[in-house]
Amino acid sequence: MRLFIAIQFTDEIKKPLMEMMHALKKNGVKGNYVPLQNLHMTLAFIGECKDADAVKDAMRTLKIKPFRVTLSEAGCFGDLLWAGAKGNQGLNGTAKAVRDALDAAGIAYDRQKFVPHVTLIRKMSGNWKSVKVPKAEMMVRKISLMKSEQKNGKMVYTEIFSC
Repeated sequence: MRLFIAIQFTDEIKKPLMEMMHALKKNGVKGNYVPLQNLHMTLAFIGECKDADAVKDAMRTLKIKPFRVTLSEAGCFGDLLWAGAKGNQGLNGTAKAVRDALDAAGIAYDRQKFVPHVTLIRKMSGNWKSVKVPKAEMMVRKISLMKSEQKNGKMVYTEIFSC
């Protein structure tokens, strides 16, 4: 199964992001918009994994202390538009702790540098720079192991564990 470890967003973040995406659509920005229920921040992308229990065991070693995530900017990775979050000690420390726990357990994951962001649009085209990132923040109290699967042609993310 395809797995990733993420921060799931509350309505405190989702609602302003949806308003931003509506503004982008009004301004003619095209692409594959991420559905509201799929908005999240990936801490570690594991990909195909046959042993979800090993990932759960690695996550059980973590001590997550609450921290804030605050939206700060927008940007692109190629044709992928994202809203970024201010890196802070809690967020960056949690991402590092997750990756260290996966390393200690011998679990492979995508080792790209952690850039705190939430994907808004894939295969984006148009002028997105006229739309501002909304001021929004939330308190993070848990992280989630998510399963990603395609159902009826759409990506569905399901939490299978949290700590």
